[in-house]
Amino acid sequence: MSSKIRVQLSVMMFIQFFIWGAWAVTMGTYLGKIGFSGADIGKAYSTTAWAAVLSPFFIGMIADRFFPAQIVLGVMHLLGAALMFWASTITVPGMFFWVLLGYALCYMPTLALVNAISFNQMKDPSKEFPSIRVIGTLGWIVVGWVISLMKVEGSALPLQIAAGASLLMGLYSFALPNTPPKSAGKKVSISDILGLQALKLMKEPSFAIFVISSLLICIPLAFYYSFCNPFLNEQGMPYPALNQSLGQVSEVLFMLVMPFFFLRLGVKKMLLIGMLAWAVRYACFAYGAATMPLMSLYYIGIILHGVCYDFFFVTGQLYVDKKAPAELRASAQGFIALVTYGAGMIIGSNLSGMIVDKFTTPGVAGAAATHNWQSIWLIPGGMALVIVVLFALLFHERNGAKAKAS
Repeated sequence: MSSKIRVQLSVMMFIQFFIWGAWAVTMGTYLGKIGFSGADIGKAYSTTAWAAVLSPFFIGMIADRFFPAQIVLGVMHLLGAALMFWASTITVPGMFFWVLLGYALCYMPTLALVNAISFNQMKDPSKEFPSIRVIGTLGWIVVGWVISLMKVEGSALPLQIAAGASLLMGLYSFALPNTPPKSAGKKVSISDILGLQALKLMKEPSFAIFVISSLLICIPLAFYYSFCNPFLNEQGMPYPALNQSLGQVSEVLFMLVMPFFFLRLGVKKMLLIGMLAWAVRYACFAYGAATMPLMSLYYIGIILHGVCYDFFFVTGQLYVDKKAPAELRASAQGFIALVTYGAGMIIGSNLSGMIVDKFTTPGVAGAAATHNWQSIWLIPGGMALVIVVLFALLFHERNGAKAKAS
């Protein structure tokens, strides 16, 4: 890969995740400020999960078969720019949900498209891709710093920054290396797109336990994505979005040391540590306080993101790759993504909103509403702990042969 292409791909990844980080971290705080309920905020965050379920149809049926990836990427980001800017002007929950869903349906397919464009330029993606992908995490971190230092977390400006970056990405995409449709002329079924062929692997009890646990753990984790920023703002943490970016720094660092732990601990212990980290994170949020030294618990909860994400999700992807026969690997990865980022996050986002509303006290005489955050965080923490215990008892790691395909 030439230096020019490396720079092109790095810039692409930076803007791609700069866009997502611009609106996703602080949107809950903004929506709460303009009067959205917890349920409304949870529904808003579920849009990316709904899009994660639906976007494979777009990629599999259209983008992969008829158009170059960079052209589709550009068009989707230009449409997304218009929709995100529109969303930034809406203050009615129902309309906001549908416009944001339209935006998510434009954005989520681009995650696969930037990967496809990158892979098409690489001789050995396993060695070349990580150094490109990490630039995306850097983009997420940078925008968190920008928004915090501008002190605009409770405004519509982060959504407008995302819209502006989407416009830039849309125009930039047309200058990216050509990536022809990889499935032109091939027949593609709905079963292939959703990875339903991987259902055959559910015949093995341990694989079934892994899938069910993956679905269940995504329910409590949705609480973090939807309500961490409003919580930190309400608790008085300085520069919440900036501090939340420490989670992405942690993610990068733990990704580097994962091979060391994976060889020594194995799949089951890695997955258990990852799930247990969610319970510990929520306990830190529940028992921390707005003043030192207890505010340090908030920082610990944020920094645990690397363990929460890498030890569970990345280990899970490696486990799926290990267990699935070669002909089912792609299908199995698609299926587990559908279960976690799709179904699990949809349930979790909506449930988190309902729980937050249950522990919200409306403000009096124009005062802001207050929340019993300790009770709110102990609920997903308890859920995660129950899942940890059940997984420890029911999942049995088996080395050797792969799962049978039939």
